[in-house]
Amino acid sequence: MLPFLSQIENPKVSLTSSPAFETWYPKELINFKCNVDVPSSWTYEWYQNGSKIHESTINNYKAAPLTHSSNGQYQCKVKRRGGQLYTSNDVSVKVAEPPTPIIKLETSWTDVFKTEKLRFSCTGPDSIWTLTWYKDQKKLETEGSALNIDSVTKDDKGVYTCKAEIKPRGVSSASSDTIVITVYENKPKPQLTRIPDFPTMYPGESVTFSCMVTESSGWEYEFYHRSTKIDPTSKSLERKVDVTNENSGEHQCLARRGQLKTEKSDPVSLHVSEIPVPVLKRKTQWWDVFPSERAELGCEMEGSSEWIFTWFKNGENVAGNSVTISEDGSILTITKASGSHHGNYSCSGELKDRTVRSIRSSEATLHVYDSKPTVTLLQNPDDKLLHTGDAISFTCHVNVSSGWKYSWYKDNNIISPTRITHNISSASTSETGSYECQVGRGEETPLFYSEKSRAVQLTVAERPKASIVLLTTWSEVFSTDSLKLQCEVVGSQDNWNYTWFKESEQLNQASLSTHSVTPSNDPDQSEYICQGIRTKRPLYSQRSDSYKTKNLLLKRRVLLSISGCIFFGIIAVFIGCIVMRVLRKPADADDKQDEANLFLTMAQLKDRNDAPCPLVEYITDADVNPPAKEGEENATSCTETTPLPITSPEEQAVTANGKETTENGTAMVSFLQ
Repeated sequence: MLPFLSQIENPKVSLTSSPAFETWYPKELINFKCNVDVPSSWTYEWYQNGSKIHESTINNYKAAPLTHSSNGQYQCKVKRRGGQLYTSNDVSVKVAEPPTPIIKLETSWTDVFKTEKLRFSCTGPDSIWTLTWYKDQKKLETEGSALNIDSVTKDDKGVYTCKAEIKPRGVSSASSDTIVITVYENKPKPQLTRIPDFPTMYPGESVTFSCMVTESSGWEYEFYHRSTKIDPTSKSLERKVDVTNENSGEHQCLARRGQLKTEKSDPVSLHVSEIPVPVLKRKTQWWDVFPSERAELGCEMEGSSEWIFTWFKNGENVAGNSVTISEDGSILTITKASGSHHGNYSCSGELKDRTVRSIRSSEATLHVYDSKPTVTLLQNPDDKLLHTGDAISFTCHVNVSSGWKYSWYKDNNIISPTRITHNISSASTSETGSYECQVGRGEETPLFYSEKSRAVQLTVAERPKASIVLLTTWSEVFSTDSLKLQCEVVGSQDNWNYTWFKESEQLNQASLSTHSVTPSNDPDQSEYICQGIRTKRPLYSQRSDSYKTKNLLLKRRVLLSISGCIFFGIIAVFIGCIVMRVLRKPADADDKQDEANLFLTMAQLKDRNDAPCPLVEYITDADVNPPAKEGEENATSCTETTPLPITSPEEQAVTANGKETTENGTAMVSFLQ
């Protein structure tokens, strides 16, 4: 009895779980069973990590869906009513997150082009896991550790992931990392660049070509020169080229990746030129300068504005203390020239920030004179005395160099001409004065001046004027029908030759001082002008005032008629006086008074200077004889040498109607114009 009782009192308790996994995952379900080898009415208590979690009268315990808090050691204890507790063995429960698979892109790029390949791999924890694939969170039919796309289409772009599953247990891992695939519809076109990208390169320099594909990666590159492949395909996107004439021309590139090949880039030209030779030019207008004068030299180079220039004089670098050189060296300025600046100048060029240097330019000689230039003023004609109306020309002559600008002075006052000559087309008395000239030169405003020339004194006198005098006298009125005109130069006693003009047209006759006008050679009674000429200055006189010959023949006949009437009237009076004296009774001597001699003889009239001429009112022409000579007319005595005056316009109108009148078959010729 005792052994049996002892066995009952010490039952064997065991705890089992179903199912039994080494590792559990969240949300899985687990059942515990507590087995006692002695049947009885047992009470079951369930413990987790020593803490009671459940009590029942049945030996099964179904835990809630597992979580991370479900981790630990589980036990069960049994007892009878009021009896001793008997403890089972421990059952360990390990709850972990499902392992996340690792996704990998086996090909080299995530951005691909049509027809390229894609290779993915997914790595799970062990073989019990099934690997599944997703694109844009949609499950693909493919399962396993690899996903292969042999020819990409635009539908293959998206976000790729994979998961691990234990299908019998319904356990699924979290998604793997994502791989984003971009699919380009068109092939890329590379871009070729050149560094440096100067328009013109020179032998001895080097350039680097870079071929760039902006889409995707993993490219290899090929370079072409004039459509010929230069080097084998290389992963390097740069190619360095030494500049030579053979490398000039168009360069291109293309990119490869697997079986994919891009089109060629746009061509990039490499222009290779020989280093130019600088050209030395003068900025001022002359290569010969005078002391203290400004001079500028320029150095120019074709093809670029980036040249920096160096100057040489007689083969050595130009010292900067006596000249000024611009920042880029293109202009050398000599502010005040001196003998030390005389020499042969040249220049060379060097490109800024580059290793290109030219040879020297050809030499140019800058000549510096010892003194200022000599200025000579020439006058043409060179007579000291000239007359109004003469043409005069002054010339300012410089013995050396060129590029001069001229300044003219009259009586030390500057006058307007700036040319080499100063011309006076028609001189007036105001042109009299002392003339000088001076030269200077500069780009716009002269900066250098010579000394003034020697002064030339010019005197301009009034040109003498010719006048016409009527030589036909009173006594000749009765014996001739012509007029004799004489030309005189007023105020001149020199010998003159004369030119006569009729109605402004020169008469073809000898250069005489007189000219005869008759009805036959001037039936229209014209206007006459004369001018004096000679071989020394003044070479000619001013023309005379116009002289008009009108109605002189009519006046002559009227004068003859009136004179005859007066003559016979005087004779009749004289005879009458004699008769009266004879017939009159003589008076006593005491009563006789002195009688005035009322009538003068012709001899008495001729001898008297105060006797008025009875014919003046008929023959005076106020138009011809200007008012200035009225005093002379008023004092004119009636003598045989008195010239015939010219009619007034009113007398011309009276006599015009009788121009064609005839008397006794003889035509009366008039000098009316």
